[in-house]
Amino acid sequence: MPSYYPSHLQDFHDLPVHTFPADEEHDARALPDAASVAWRLSTECEYAFEPIWGRFLDQVRAEDVTALVIGPWWEDWDASSVDPVLELIASDARRLPNLRGVFVADVESEETELSWIVQGEVTRLLRAWPGLRELGVRGGEHLAIEPLRHEGLRDLWVESGGLPAAPVRALGACEFPALERLELWLGTSWYGGECTPEDIDPLLAMLGRCPELRHLGLQNSDIQDEIALALSSAPVVAGLESLNLSMGTLGDDGGAALLAGQPLTHLRSLDLDHHYMSEELTDRLRAALEPHGVRLALAAVDARYDSENRYVAVGE
Repeated sequence: MPSYYPSHLQDFHDLPVHTFPADEEHDARALPDAASVAWRLSTECEYAFEPIWGRFLDQVRAEDVTALVIGPWWEDWDASSVDPVLELIASDARRLPNLRGVFVADVESEETELSWIVQGEVTRLLRAWPGLRELGVRGGEHLAIEPLRHEGLRDLWVESGGLPAAPVRALGACEFPALERLELWLGTSWYGGECTPEDIDPLLAMLGRCPELRHLGLQNSDIQDEIALALSSAPVVAGLESLNLSMGTLGDDGGAALLAGQPLTHLRSLDLDHHYMSEELTDRLRAALEPHGVRLALAAVDARYDSENRYVAVGE
């Protein structure tokens, strides 16, 4: 079974991640070229974020920076909301005219658990950078999304142990004409996951109006069967090259819905790892899809867990 729990990014936006020193006592001349790395800003849970941000803008050619990764932003192990940090960064947008990728909350469990990360209004970054192409977010608590149209965004992903319904509904009201990839970890009700099939339907309708979309992941959900049923007739599926429904509680009802719905033989890959389907159902999926060249991922959860004891791959 694959390991899913989030860890620090090693690469982001096709660049290696490099952490800007939080300590003032460093040689600025030793820093890499501004455009050669994705810059990670971290307080290391003991410094203040604002002075680190100020030194970063002063010591790195900000106009050449293309990717930012925000690590821990709090002091003294008090994981406060990231919203003031997002506001600070967005206020300096004019100094980073070539920024194309941002990841918010590159945090491991040793720093704070996924479900304890307190997010903010991340669409302020999209408003600040009309040319932003990639936005990654870790954590769902207090995550806020304001409906908007953004011409440049190509890749959006949210890792969460429990995603509230409000940001999912807001995404359904957005317009992303250039979007190529969307991945949402919807999570479980035990950790704030509130999404229902009624929240997913408008999102799928919006994605059906994204002509460039090629990958869709709706993952890590305790309503995975219902999501599979919704996707079985959603027009967006016809344009996809890959579909990821892994990490959740997918069982025979969801697998049967995929088989009975619209054809999936055009897909290059279908990821259903961490599932609760029977061997008979997985055999039927292989027989229906593998002869057409679809790469299937079908690693099952331990057989000791039956339909009454399902769990998602990542919760707390």
